[in-house]
Amino acid sequence: MFNVTKILIVDDERPIRNSLKGMLEDEGYSVDAAPDGMTALKMVAEQYYQVVLCDIKMPGMDGIEVLTALREKSPDTAVVIMTGHGDIDTAVECIKKGAYDFLVKPPDLNRILITIRNGIAQAKLVGETKILKKKVYHGVDMVGESAGIQAVRDMIDKVAPTDARVLITGENGTGKELVARSLYRLSKRSNMPYIEVNCAAIPSELIESELFGHEKGSFTSAVKQHKGKFEQADGGTLFLDEIGDMSLAAQAKVLRVLQEKKLSRVGSDKDIEVNVRVLAATNKDLKAEIAKGNFREDLYHRLSVIVIPVPSLDARKSDIPQLVDYFIEQISQDTGMPRKTVSPQAMQLLVDKSWTGNIRELRNIVERLMILGASHITEDDIQKYVF
Repeated sequence: MFNVTKILIVDDERPIRNSLKGMLEDEGYSVDAAPDGMTALKMVAEQYYQVVLCDIKMPGMDGIEVLTALREKSPDTAVVIMTGHGDIDTAVECIKKGAYDFLVKPPDLNRILITIRNGIAQAKLVGETKILKKKVYHGVDMVGESAGIQAVRDMIDKVAPTDARVLITGENGTGKELVARSLYRLSKRSNMPYIEVNCAAIPSELIESELFGHEKGSFTSAVKQHKGKFEQADGGTLFLDEIGDMSLAAQAKVLRVLQEKKLSRVGSDKDIEVNVRVLAATNKDLKAEIAKGNFREDLYHRLSVIVIPVPSLDARKSDIPQLVDYFIEQISQDTGMPRKTVSPQAMQLLVDKSWTGNIRELRNIVERLMILGASHITEDDIQKYVF
């Protein structure tokens, strides 16, 4: 997108267009010119320009109207307004409307070049930020049209804007963390921290320190003060994955934070106030764990204001073809491998298979087929690399 620097000059005066075009081309830029706003917008619709230099006073569509249209058609483009001395107030108004900068006519070449370089840098930064956001939210969209996944989407839409605690249930590999990220992304806290904790991956003797932090010297390896996950998530969202594996001692402290919105670090008796929305997930039957004495019933009721059950892949087999296509595209983009097609017979074998590992297992198999299978995946590839 940014390999070739493209600049568009919009001015109804031919001498100014030609002069600017020649100067900028001498500096190595690729430059086009348009005599009016309508022509400029048609050109922008056909190709991407990092910078548009636009006169403010033109017959027909003026610079403000061009700016407004460009903000909709090409929001990444840096629009620089060119104005006479008497129009500076109008140019400042353009800045408020989204123009990157303004130049007073006749513009100084050095000022033009500095403004263009900065405008290009901004356009590049905006584009890179969008790419990074896509990577951050890569895989957040849930794929499928089955009744089960539609029900999950409907629940997310209703619950996400609230601060209600949510318990997400389902088998391993069904995408519970995907539901949590969707709840966060659509929440009022989406600009605040999102912290994930896998309770099953942290040893029981360290879970309290990880969640609530510790003071220096509170235990042998506590060489400095440490903020726990609750403090790190203050103002935002904390996702407690596999909460059914949390120790009873840690459960008691989590319950206190949920009740009082206060915590104390390990080794300290000082209370710290926190404002955190808690989402939790488990693959266990917590009611059965309560009966066994492994999970606190009062904590269960605190966490399960809303319960979102995520269906297994075997319960939504109609989504498998769409998921396979999605993973092929995703893996191709991530690795650079060419996309592959799947024969109807091969796809049917994938639909008929029992998916005990759910979505995670399906993605791993699609990746295996992308690496080892033919360019057109057939029944033979499925038999050879799946079963």
